[in-house]
Amino acid sequence: MNEFVSIAPSVKLGKDVRLSKFINLYRCEIGDDTKIGAFVEIQKNATVGKRCKISSHTFVCEGVEIQDNVFIGHSVTFINDSYPRATTSSGDLQTEADWRVEKTVVSKGASIGSGSTILSNVNIGENAIVGAGSMVTKNVPANAVVAGNPAKVLRYLTQETK
Repeated sequence: MNEFVSIAPSVKLGKDVRLSKFINLYRCEIGDDTKIGAFVEIQKNATVGKRCKISSHTFVCEGVEIQDNVFIGHSVTFINDSYPRATTSSGDLQTEADWRVEKTVVSKGASIGSGSTILSNVNIGENAIVGAGSMVTKNVPANAVVAGNPAKVLRYLTQETK
């Protein structure tokens, strides 16, 4: 480790995890042989599987499960609340007690292109590809290639393109 890495003692790091400088990890779990790029934050109760690559400037919030062999491009943002608010109905600043984390799953072998935003309550299927700059608002089927805002299925991968 180095002086430009913030890793809480509660983080579980697998074998041969590679960490860049300027990262923030706390109460999360990172699988074996995974590489985490610079300026990445992975929050509590998030999991990253084995042999993943999380590129720089990516934000993985609480409630996100990234399974094995997943590629996450640069500046990907995950969202974990469908209706975020700064204050409660009485005008007080919200705390963790005022909201419920909504889960997101990125299944085995999926790839998410740079600059994409993944909303909460979404499942990205096995080997799916999310095009760069996409806004994923609903589930992505296994082996689908999706892109756009909102992301739509463009085609499906064949055995030759997997």
